[in-house]
Amino acid sequence: MKTQRLWLIALAAVGFLTGCESLPPGAERGPHGTMAFLVPVEASVPGTKIYANGHEAGVAPLTLKIFGDKDGTFHDFGAYEFVVQAVPSQTNQHVQTKVFQTGRMFSPEDKIPERIVFNMDLPPTTYVPVAPPSAYYYPPPAYYYGWPHHYYGPQIYLGPRFHHHHRLHRHR
Repeated sequence: MKTQRLWLIALAAVGFLTGCESLPPGAERGPHGTMAFLVPVEASVPGTKIYANGHEAGVAPLTLKIFGDKDGTFHDFGAYEFVVQAVPSQTNQHVQTKVFQTGRMFSPEDKIPERIVFNMDLPPTTYVPVAPPSAYYYPPPAYYYGWPHHYYGPQIYLGPRFHHHHRLHRHR
C-alpha cells in the first residue's frame, strides 16, 4: 500500500515536471513544435509575384504563413536562411530580396517580422547565399622536410659511436 502511494506520487511528479508546453490561445500548431505566424507581404506595385524559399507564394498583397519558434524567431528546418523575393511585373523594376537567418548551427536567428514590404523602385538587391559555417576548423598541417637535400659541408654524425672490431679468426 505504501509503495503504491510512492509510485503514484513519483508518477505525478514526473508528469508535472515534463508537462507539455502550451501555445498561445488561437495559435496554429506547426511541425517540430512550431507555431504559425501570419505575415502580410506588400509591394509598392500590386501584382508583384512573391516567392518564399524558391516556391511561389502568390501575388502581392498576400499573407504568408511562416512556421516559427514560440519565441517569435525563425525555426531551423534544415536551412540557414529563410528567403522572400518579390519579382516585378513591370519593366524597369528589379527583383527585391529579404533574407532572414534561421539559427542553424549556431548562426544568428532573426525575429519573424510583423510585415514585409517591398519597394520595387529600388536598385536590385544582391542575394549571396551564406556558406554554412564549418563546424570544425583545423589549421593546415605543418610539414617537416628534414635536413636539406643538398648539404655541402663536413659530415656530421649525431649519436653514439660504436666501434666494431671484426675478428677474422676465432680463439679456442
